[in-house]
Amino acid sequence: MTLTRSQVVRLLSSQGIRPSRALGQNFVADPNTVRRIARFAQVGPGDRVVEIGAGLGSLTLALAETGASVTAIELDRHLVPVLRTLVEPAGVEVIQGDALRLDWSSLLGDGEDEWVMAGNLPYNIATPLVANLLDRVPAVRRMLVMVQWEVGERLAAGAGDEAYGAVSVKVSYWATARLVGMVPPTVFVPQPRVQSALVEIRRRPEPAVDAPYDRLFTLVRAGFATRRKMLRRALAGLVKPEAFEAAGVPPTARAEELDIEAWGRLAAWTPQP
Repeated sequence: MTLTRSQVVRLLSSQGIRPSRALGQNFVADPNTVRRIARFAQVGPGDRVVEIGAGLGSLTLALAETGASVTAIELDRHLVPVLRTLVEPAGVEVIQGDALRLDWSSLLGDGEDEWVMAGNLPYNIATPLVANLLDRVPAVRRMLVMVQWEVGERLAAGAGDEAYGAVSVKVSYWATARLVGMVPPTVFVPQPRVQSALVEIRRRPEPAVDAPYDRLFTLVRAGFATRRKMLRRALAGLVKPEAFEAAGVPPTARAEELDIEAWGRLAAWTPQP
């Protein structure tokens, strides 16, 4: 069983809980929506799922319905007792903690088990959290995240797209990503003022390019810091003129025009500082 809108409203009222704007709390209150998200997550018996930002447990219950083993992370200590009451009977493990500060290796084990991350991510942590999991938590092999539409566009953008930026390159380095759905504001309590996107991220078996990681993302950050400048100016002091030619990258290009392969070639021809 998942939570209806009237149940969510009653829970908030009976527990004296006011959704926190600072924590980006907008609770999903539509059983059809959370079951659709669970289907997009493609999990079932034998799968291990870590949900971030479990809230009142609407999506948590839908994920547990699939037969997957679910661990739910929730930051708000005021919500955790209510969450436990609702989802622990379904076999869910609840952990109170900040997803940006968790010891993921202790939580997910030694890396032999593969995990799927799912969650309704607040705007202010979505990008750093996804980047951190890609960089540091290889046990998470797939993600299905609900984020503000603009954030979803950035995560899934390719070279030349208006939303393409440094985080898009980071995602492309580690994974493939695509927008798989839209979630309207009407299914949340309280209703946000923006549309939400569902983004599927699948980790590659190996990084997309064989280039020194630190060097690569030093260039990427510098390139997008002044994204309207030509690369010969944006990367001045980092990339020698002859490196552009060797890498097959026009020095007159801008950061948003380079895909992960081009960034990788440029990093490979750039000396280590």
